[in-house]
Amino acid sequence: MQNCELASTEASERTLYRKVSWRLLPFLFLLFVIAYLDRMNISFAKLQMNSDLGFSDTVYGLGAGIFFLGYFFFEVPSNLILHQVGAKFWLARIIIVWGFISIGTLWVNSVASFYGLRFLLGAGEAGFFPGVIYYLTLWYPNLRRSQTISVFLLAIPVTGILGSVVSGWIMTVFDNWHGLHGWQWLFVMEGIPAVVFGLLSFFVLSDSPSKASWLTENEKALLLANLAAEKPSAQQPHATLKDIAMSKPLWHLAVIYFLLVTGLYGISFWLPQIIRDFGSINLISIGLLTAIPYAVAMVGMVLISLHSDKTQERYWHLIACAASTCLGFILTVTFEQALLPSLAAFSLATMSVLSSVAIFWSFPTALLSGRLAAGGIALINSIGGLGGYAAPALLGWLRDLTQQMESGLLSLAVAQALAILLITRLKMR
Repeated sequence: MQNCELASTEASERTLYRKVSWRLLPFLFLLFVIAYLDRMNISFAKLQMNSDLGFSDTVYGLGAGIFFLGYFFFEVPSNLILHQVGAKFWLARIIIVWGFISIGTLWVNSVASFYGLRFLLGAGEAGFFPGVIYYLTLWYPNLRRSQTISVFLLAIPVTGILGSVVSGWIMTVFDNWHGLHGWQWLFVMEGIPAVVFGLLSFFVLSDSPSKASWLTENEKALLLANLAAEKPSAQQPHATLKDIAMSKPLWHLAVIYFLLVTGLYGISFWLPQIIRDFGSINLISIGLLTAIPYAVAMVGMVLISLHSDKTQERYWHLIACAASTCLGFILTVTFEQALLPSLAAFSLATMSVLSSVAIFWSFPTALLSGRLAAGGIALINSIGGLGGYAAPALLGWLRDLTQQMESGLLSLAVAQALAILLITRLKMR
């Protein structure tokens, strides 16, 4: 009899979490697609913008990465405000602001305006990703969180697939339309959806299970009970900013994330240029070829995250993914003269680094709750996100210095090797 009741309860929970996921995840997924597209479309704009404005690869690399300096300065305050005022209002504000700034990038006409607008875009988007990660902790217990976050992170390869094709098409078809270059239309057409869906998010999202009008009282109670059951103490006081800043485990995780992210954004900001270096390929073809590693990554990261959730093992999965990313970069350099083997190596690196990012977020979300979760997750993401500044800037400088990409790719491989050492140390602790 007890077994029947247990099976019935588990079935009810699965049904409830399926209901929550269908309500929240598709919309959050779409928002992240838009966010990542507006963050990364500069990698395609570069193919026209550099020659139009006379930018060097160093200028491009710094400008692409300055986005993450805006993230760094405003992310923790943004997430703490979200914790206070609620997700739907604050996320809507973030999305609308970054949409307008993205559109405004069409007016870039100098190095200073390029740097300034990229910084403002990062400041405008600051808090979105860690805000959503924190928001998911209000709905899902840790047992279900890694898979849920992986679904959300699928927006990255999906954006890589769709965004690459769409960006190449926009820049080709709309070049010189109404007096604007293709890269200018790229920012306009890919910035408008952020404003539209930012307005919609205020009506679609609910701040927490207790405020969700689409849940019954019993469903609300079950969700909240599951979350309360895994918290060590409901009476613990909220952490202060000093507590967050002085937490050694948070800084350890932040450095690991920094190293992982260098691989992610080294690929994201430079893959279109690397493909173009193979020959005089048109923009649409570059878009199609750029989509291949992301298509492989989309399948691989789902399978890896499902296996990690099924076994409830995180450390070895994360180590294996970092090692595969390192290998992928080394193989890319090894096959530098051959397009297809290089794409295969980049596919391995892309799949592995995206999987490592998805698995990584199960660590801080398993340990943190309340205000410490909001501030701690933002701290990890803002410090770690500086890898998004370091990677494109370093690769741009090395490309101008050496006139090739090999040294930059090997530096990304070294970063992944260092991440393995730190993950191993964390496991030993």
